[in-house]
Amino acid sequence: MTATTDGSAGAVGPRAAVASTTHDTTAPEGFTTPEGSTTPERSAAPEKLDESAARAAERAVEHLLARQDPEGWWKGDLETNVTMDAEDLLLRQFLGILDADTLRAAALHIRREQREDGAWATFYGGPGELSATVEAYVALRLAGDPPEAPHMARASAWVRAGGGIAGARVFTRIWLALFGWWRWEDLPELPPELLFLPKWFPLNIYDFGCWARQTIVPLTVVSAKRPVRPAPFPLDELHTDPARPNPPRPLAPATGWDGIFQRLDKALHVYHRMAPRALRGTAMNVAARWIVERQENDGCWGGIQPPAVYSVIALHLLGYDLEHPVMRAGLESLDRFAVWREDGSRMIEACQSPVWDTCLATIALADAGLRPDHPALVKAVDWMLDEEITKKGDWAVRRPGLPPGGWAFEFHNDNYPDIDDTAEVLLALRRVSHPDPERVEAAIVRGARWTLGMQSRNGAWGAFDADNTSVFPNKLPFCDFGEVIDPPSADVTAHVVEMLAYEGQAQHPRTRRGIEWLLAEQEPNGAWFGRWGVNHVYGTGSVLPALAAAGLPGSHPAIRRAVAWLGSTQNEDGGWGEDLRSYGDEEWIGRGASTASQTAWALIALLAVGERDSEPVRRGIAWLAETQREDGSWDEPYFTGTGFPWDFSINYHLYRQVFPLTALGRYVHGEPTPRTTGAARPPRQEG
Repeated sequence: MTATTDGSAGAVGPRAAVASTTHDTTAPEGFTTPEGSTTPERSAAPEKLDESAARAAERAVEHLLARQDPEGWWKGDLETNVTMDAEDLLLRQFLGILDADTLRAAALHIRREQREDGAWATFYGGPGELSATVEAYVALRLAGDPPEAPHMARASAWVRAGGGIAGARVFTRIWLALFGWWRWEDLPELPPELLFLPKWFPLNIYDFGCWARQTIVPLTVVSAKRPVRPAPFPLDELHTDPARPNPPRPLAPATGWDGIFQRLDKALHVYHRMAPRALRGTAMNVAARWIVERQENDGCWGGIQPPAVYSVIALHLLGYDLEHPVMRAGLESLDRFAVWREDGSRMIEACQSPVWDTCLATIALADAGLRPDHPALVKAVDWMLDEEITKKGDWAVRRPGLPPGGWAFEFHNDNYPDIDDTAEVLLALRRVSHPDPERVEAAIVRGARWTLGMQSRNGAWGAFDADNTSVFPNKLPFCDFGEVIDPPSADVTAHVVEMLAYEGQAQHPRTRRGIEWLLAEQEPNGAWFGRWGVNHVYGTGSVLPALAAAGLPGSHPAIRRAVAWLGSTQNEDGGWGEDLRSYGDEEWIGRGASTASQTAWALIALLAVGERDSEPVRRGIAWLAETQREDGSWDEPYFTGTGFPWDFSINYHLYRQVFPLTALGRYVHGEPTPRTTGAARPPRQEG
């Protein structure tokens, strides 16, 4: 299934999604009911509901087992937005390797994602977004779509109405500057000398989150080189005034951070003109070495498409020809981000999620009653064990004495294991009876020890680094593309606490600090903010199972408030949904069309705290059973994953399978039981 965008959805307000203050949230205007679904019966008899849930779980197990790769892993498509496709084409145009077949296939996908008003959104049903529309338009111009074509004229008019290219984000204007469609002088400066800043100094590269760090380092080279390739066509139609494409704007007051950093940027522009050649050359060589050292065995960088794209450009500007082994491997890795559809279209994934999908699928199948020694589960564990990372990466800058042990999100990303994946992998490993239990146990000990050692000073956990909380990176004029730091979040912390509880470490001092942090982070409405999933339904769906596993009773006031909030946000059809606009508009919190993944998150939370026989759980289980497709799957065009809250949204295509199965399995078979003793150990040294 490839999502298309409803052009009318951008104008829908949150209250249009709600028929009454008692939460009659049937599929609102601008939303659609998943294809093939029906409205569940409002109050099925317990025996009938139990039978329906068991049948739905059995069908879902069969469907998920059929999707396992022969090597043991699962991976669903990771759908984001058309900027990935546009930038892939612009990269190939810049390098001179854009071929007709790739261009045609990518353009087919980009055209299909256009809204009726001419714009492109960054998530299904969302409003048009200026930068995405500019990049998609340029990509279609590359494909030969004339500016006077109706769909192109609508797009350019929408861009001009939104402020033109001048209103687009910095990254979009960097891509345009590569072809002379924007002046480098009108972009924020990013000098490669940034790499010389010591690790204790503000704005050193390790103050940035790993995804931003991997992108910024190669862009320092691009910013210093300021390359311009011949533009294949003009883009005057995307300016509000082609004679003044970048009208001057007044500086913010010097008394605030915005004004301070704007003036710093002006100073850096002056430095660019007078930077000592030897110093700049040395800085770019340091950047090149940093980039090459972090290339993974598969040729990619961090398993993420954007850093790989900019790394290839930077190295090419520094003299690496396209046949150099580093470049050849990098370009081959980018080809693997392409998903070719049956209709001949081509979609680019920003990232790939095999470790995440595999551990979640393992948990789902085990909790749905698949026997612990089932060959599919054993094969999944074999694959996950082979993916364990046993060498140090950038995380060791803040934790130099901590022994490695953990898992990344992607196929290859040894430099950046993440805490969220590691916690869920350990939960998955504990559910399987493996023929080599000593190997499994050793991996669990290493992973739990590493996770404990990555706790931040405030008692919580971020995704990739410890204490990555500097306030300065987000202030830079350059950093307008989303979250650029990695502070602790409730969902990651909850998954860690849940894992530690299942390892018998619920009373460990570090676990208790994590619980205290979670309780303090609960919002007044009873929910928790979701950093890596949409949004409060995800946060609450992560925290309640953790608190329950750690021994908090269902009568705890924090749990009762959360249960009440989940009950109040249940839709009239029995499901749950929350729109991505909840990240910027509190009126959308807990509001949105029902989705399989979000309904499952709510159910997993309620089941964990003893609400199995409650009316909200019964209605939610009925919704899952009734909306299941004949092949055992669920349909879900909505984006329920988060890269950067609001700025970068994700549709994980396997979420709609693994989370409903987990919820159904726990409803039918009961909750998994934490261990009373465990293998997790405190870190020997944290550095």
